Amino acid sequence: MHEAKTKLSELVSRAQQGEEVIITSGRDRKPVARVVAVRSSNKRQRVPGLFRGMFSIGKDFNDPLPEEELRAWEDE
Repeated sequence: MHEAKTKLSELVSRAQQGEEVIITSGRDRKPVARVVAVRSSNKRQRVPGLFRGMFSIGKDFNDPLPEEELRAWEDE
């Protein structure tokens, strides 16, 4: 914890670059906090159901692939 206090600017900088920083405390170094970057609020929010009715998924969507297509995916 003391080390995190003295290096807070560095830890925040690392979080801004995409790293997740875990802060620990005590002799057993128990994780007590996580430092991550806050998402920018200027990003457009996702709208649930925005494309509802614009496409459909076939009934066979979850069926196993044909053998020849499986081989193609497996690069055989």
